[in-house]
Amino acid sequence: MTKALRTACLVMILALCVPVEAGATSRIKDLTNIEGVRQNQLIGYGLVVGLNGTGDTLNNIPFTKQSLTAMLERLGVNIRGQTIRTGNVAAVMVTANLPAFGTQGTRIDVTVSAMGDSKSLQGGTLLVTPLLAADGNVYAVAQGSLAIGGFQAEGEAAKITRGVPTVGRIANGALIEREIDFTLNRLGQLRMALRNPDFTTAKRIAAAINDYIGTPSAEPIDQSTVVITVPPKSTANIVSFLTEIEQLQVEPDLPARIVIDERSGVVVIGRDVRVSTVAVAQGNLTVTVSETPEVSQPLPFARGRTRVVPRTSIGVQEDGKKMFVVREGVSLQQVVDGLNAMGIGPRDLITILQAIKAAGAIQADIEVM
Repeated sequence: MTKALRTACLVMILALCVPVEAGATSRIKDLTNIEGVRQNQLIGYGLVVGLNGTGDTLNNIPFTKQSLTAMLERLGVNIRGQTIRTGNVAAVMVTANLPAFGTQGTRIDVTVSAMGDSKSLQGGTLLVTPLLAADGNVYAVAQGSLAIGGFQAEGEAAKITRGVPTVGRIANGALIEREIDFTLNRLGQLRMALRNPDFTTAKRIAAAINDYIGTPSAEPIDQSTVVITVPPKSTANIVSFLTEIEQLQVEPDLPARIVIDERSGVVVIGRDVRVSTVAVAQGNLTVTVSETPEVSQPLPFARGRTRVVPRTSIGVQEDGKKMFVVREGVSLQQVVDGLNAMGIGPRDLITILQAIKAAGAIQADIEVM
């Protein structure tokens, strides 16, 4: 093998070893939701009993006393007009999520939260609590012992609390009693809702589905929705059809955006943010005022009084007098490197970005949370 041939082979091998940067693709499953396949929120009002004196104060929380009285009357115990003194009962709100296609008899988790002045729900048991949806119908019934993630202990002169002892959870604590009627296998069209609406992403999803099926079955109708007409060969098993569609890879496209959280000083800059040529000057003006009062003492045998004479010293210091130029079309990495070189903190960065946006030199939307 000649020297030139060996050199050519070495160049080809090195070219194959160099990694090629590919676009960040995601599965359609991670970008969209199937319309109709969703959870439903449930809520209920109930009582937790068995607390070790950490329940509601019945004299202060009237709804707990009324609920306890009504429950005992349903069980045949009449305590109307009687004085009830117990700290072992607490009124709570019970919340849960009814999963998509939840079948009757299936168990789901519930969260129990105190409503009154209960100090802790530790060791309590939730009594039978119907869980209602937005339509007012009962879809599940919850009951069981609570698991608390926090605790509280106190004495005469000290108290310690860790976590939130007034919120508990019951794993598999509710039993589904009613199903939501939704027959996925009979649909002729499927609607996919994008989690981050974008026209380009919707078009790419439709194109990927059409390439896979081989016929123009998918069509984006707006930036949030892609409608799929189920092919005749897949109408018998839509679940299998969706399983194949969800695994298709698509490169999502997002608008250039800068998100600013004023409260915490967090700044998130998208990868497509571009800046036009602009000059930035950033400086801090520090004003120092110091008071050093002096005592004025009269001479001996002089007619005078001792006085305190104020002495004020004011200093002004201005840092960062340089002006920096940000070139046109710089990338996110270059913007971050330049701002870090200037020694700019998150608070100053927020002000600079808003000023550049006001000057029309930044091609991105700024969203302040």
